[in-house]
Amino acid sequence: MATIGELARQHTALSKEDVSHLQALTGEWGMLADLCFADLLLYVPTNEGTWLVIAQVRAATGQTLYVVDWVGAFANDTEVALLAAAFDSQTITEGEIMVEDLVDPCFMTAIPVVHEGKSIAVLTREWSTRGARQPGQLERTYQDLFARFADMIAAGLFPFPGRVADSSVAPRVGDGAIVLDEDAVVVYASPNATSALHRVGISANVVGQTLAEMGIIDSPVRQAFERKEPVVEEFEQTSDVTLLTRCLPVLGSSLNSEPVVTGAVMLLRDVTELRRRDRLLLSKDATIREIHHRVKNNLQTISALLRLQGRRLKSDEAREAVAESVRRIRTIALVHETLSREPGDDVVFIEIVRPLLRLSEEGLQSPDRPVRFVVNGDGGRIPATIATPLSVVVTELLQNAIDHGFPEGEGGGTVVVTLDSNDTVLTIKVSDDGRGLSDEFDLSAATGLGLSIVRTLVTTELAGTIDMRQPTSEELNEANLTLRPGYRGTAVELSVPLRVD
Repeated sequence: MATIGELARQHTALSKEDVSHLQALTGEWGMLADLCFADLLLYVPTNEGTWLVIAQVRAATGQTLYVVDWVGAFANDTEVALLAAAFDSQTITEGEIMVEDLVDPCFMTAIPVVHEGKSIAVLTREWSTRGARQPGQLERTYQDLFARFADMIAAGLFPFPGRVADSSVAPRVGDGAIVLDEDAVVVYASPNATSALHRVGISANVVGQTLAEMGIIDSPVRQAFERKEPVVEEFEQTSDVTLLTRCLPVLGSSLNSEPVVTGAVMLLRDVTELRRRDRLLLSKDATIREIHHRVKNNLQTISALLRLQGRRLKSDEAREAVAESVRRIRTIALVHETLSREPGDDVVFIEIVRPLLRLSEEGLQSPDRPVRFVVNGDGGRIPATIATPLSVVVTELLQNAIDHGFPEGEGGGTVVVTLDSNDTVLTIKVSDDGRGLSDEFDLSAATGLGLSIVRTLVTTELAGTIDMRQPTSEELNEANLTLRPGYRGTAVELSVPLRVD
């Protein structure tokens, strides 16, 4: 369905400011439809002399007249006369219209939409007497409010210009409405509003009192009266009840052309249960992060104990095995440390990779084997469920690149980690300018513990793929690597789905 802006550009000569005014009106008109218990349609005169429907809304408080959307349709002959009369005279006009497939009489109230002194569109209320709500105090009060807002629209006072409160998060008319006069005294409270007040301990009749006299925080009303614009505010009326309110001032014209506040409507909703759930979610998130923090501390303790044990070992092979275990445990601890700082279930992968490179620099290189580590890209955010195994894989690949690419005494080189991701797949390349793989190398037949861990984690736990090969000249150029004579380099490429079932 075309938007208001698109239809206006295609069929009218309305300015950008005029279109913005109409968009602001449709941002508020859900409340207007609820107040008048009827469908609202927005018509604009086209360049061809016809009238085009560019927006439509149905009331949540009444029966709809139209079961289909009429956006993009043109007014019929019975509607054109009313639309033109309201548009030209800038006065509200009412009359009977013919509606397709309906035999009962239908009616239209045509309200000129005035912006900067000129008519730019017509807002219509369209309804049928059949299925209309029986008039009671609520219906009479709401329709009177609608008539006052309609006068504001015709006077160019509604929607409110400039900065206004976001109506998308605000209560609706059906949640509860309190009508105030020009002195901020309550003249009417809907049944749902009365129920909300009962929940905060106000059971007396509120009509004739101000909010302050009832013990309700009245800052939204005071601000709306002073600023002459809507105000949304949420506050804890009691320790057990949280209210969300939106106060809209009703404006009228004055002799000095400056609008005056003639009253207001305050919509309110009890959001206690919603906020209780929000607090539970925040508490759950904080608990999960605290668990990650404690796991990290426990892993660091295990790592320290292993290092102490390693110093007592006599066998070089045993000490090396313990050192490798310590590196793996520190890698997992690093992931939990990052998760303890991150809200939600995802983690920024580069925040894990950079510390992993520092750990590798500290633990693997030596003065006889100076190795430089470089990271390109950031990899985006990844689910916490794959962060730990993926970090272990990267650590093993870095260690494998150092141990096999740059033997002790033969000098150092460069290891480049390249991260790339889209919405579904994370790709990691670990490239080096070291010795390279032998012609007989076969990853599937590799028996080393490190590569066995990598192969198992990638293909089984992460449901990804891994390729280990000699880098092409293009890959060497991309990684900014230059091979020394007799060196072939190594490239390892991983592809991991970001959502593992």
